Amino acid sequence: MARLMREREPTNRCIPINRRQAIRRFGWVSLMVLAALVSTYAALVLFVPSFGAPFMTVLWQLAPWAVAAHLLGGALALVLGPWQLNGRLRARAIGVHRWLGRGYVVAVVVGSLGALVLAPMSQEGLVTHVGFGLLAVLWLLATAQAYRSIRARDLESHRRWMIRSFAMTLAAVTLRIYLPLGLSLGIAFHDAYQVVSWLCWVPNLVVAEWLVLNSQALKSR
Repeated sequence: MARLMREREPTNRCIPINRRQAIRRFGWVSLMVLAALVSTYAALVLFVPSFGAPFMTVLWQLAPWAVAAHLLGGALALVLGPWQLNGRLRARAIGVHRWLGRGYVVAVVVGSLGALVLAPMSQEGLVTHVGFGLLAVLWLLATAQAYRSIRARDLESHRRWMIRSFAMTLAAVTLRIYLPLGLSLGIAFHDAYQVVSWLCWVPNLVVAEWLVLNSQALKSR
């Protein structure tokens, strides 16, 4: 009987592991799809003058280089970010992982500096200026900390800061989910945009911190 129990034990343990892997794979593919859609939208706004919301025309006139930097940097960060979180790529092709990481850091620097210039020009007043401006600063700082950590060969700290950085990269995705949702619920654009300027990234950081803490708890068991 004891032998039978020992023989069955590994199989029982594999079930939650396989399920966890399936959930992770589904989450990663979902991130890739959403990131590809939003980065494609950014590319269209960047390269097709007539594409995009009307206020983009004003921004192009006021700060064309900032608009181009934010769109290009943000789009590249969205495309490269999911691959940085792909453990299989990291394990099988560490050189590719490192070069993609360098590209991600450059993309965030370019995109966040453009965002800092554009934040005071955002629609609907001081609330959005501060919301988008703080996002740009924290996005840049988290990415810089991730870079510093890997240069110091602190892999765990690097991983934690990359999770935080990409959570803020995903603000480009969540903004385009929450804003149409708010408008469809009858919320005025003025109110919806002010709320979304914070809602698009603060919950992302909360989820990122939960993932970091959960990962640490699992490793300590």
